[in-house]
Amino acid sequence: MTSTVVADVAHVTRRFGTFTALDDVTLQVAEGEVFGLLGHNGAGKTTLLRVLNGLLVSHGGSVSLLGMDPIRDGKALRRRTGVLTEYPALAELLSARENLAIYASIHGMAPTEIEVAISETLNVLGLGGREDEPVRGFSAGLKQRVALARALVHKPDVLMLDEPTTNMDPVAAKDVRTLIHRIARAEGRTVILSTHNLAEASELCDRVAIVRHGRIIAVGSPAELAARFAAGVTVSIEVGPGEADRAATALPSPMAVEVINGRTLRVADADQDVPAIVRKLVEAGHDVHAVTPHQPTLEDVYLHLHDGERLS
Repeated sequence: MTSTVVADVAHVTRRFGTFTALDDVTLQVAEGEVFGLLGHNGAGKTTLLRVLNGLLVSHGGSVSLLGMDPIRDGKALRRRTGVLTEYPALAELLSARENLAIYASIHGMAPTEIEVAISETLNVLGLGGREDEPVRGFSAGLKQRVALARALVHKPDVLMLDEPTTNMDPVAAKDVRTLIHRIARAEGRTVILSTHNLAEASELCDRVAIVRHGRIIAVGSPAELAARFAAGVTVSIEVGPGEADRAATALPSPMAVEVINGRTLRVADADQDVPAIVRKLVEAGHDVHAVTPHQPTLEDVYLHLHDGERLS
């Protein structure tokens, strides 16, 4: 990587008894990058975040975050990182302001900075005006926002987010994605994002690592992974009502063609063949009303890599 490396993980292993949660994991994350960790429950994503932040000791390999050893320099490191866990615990009897003030103090912020930082952070997350209410009366989505504000209040250099939009309504989730994008792009901070939301990862992440059974099986940008692992462009071709079955027979037999609702042909791996396909249909006497290409997505990649096929 040509950019400054913020997180450097080399051949890391972590076991819980006989269970290997991380198995020879190697990756690097660059400064200002939004880096996604994708994988099923139990794949090792959360364990990797905990190893990076010095909450778990690795059983092999080496880890560096912000140039520090997470175990030896744990206290200093955690003052420069912010963490949102998948199931964050808040002090329910305290207000949103009080919850943030505790963490700001723990992270060593000066008393004169704390109040300004709390107000700014809560306002950014749409909690202005509710900062003095006990959080026990908040909805699950509002509690998630308070937890995110708590992770951001001390302006960390590296933000680790474990399912950050859990329990949020679509508007709140969009606001959080916008905030994550701004943190990385405008403020140059690094975000490491663990998520099951593949559309969210595709929208936000510069690169992703797909994790399966404690091993990283693919790393790259969503576009790179789609080009490498997913099937080629699929195209939907709309013909006249009731013509789709007959139109399908006009196409060469090796093509994978699916007929939908009697008037749409869905042709897989049609990258270079779309003009020829349309020409064949027209020559066979079919009217072509619409041609819609579908580029492979991160979801296609994820499903492909988890269908048991061996990677090349």
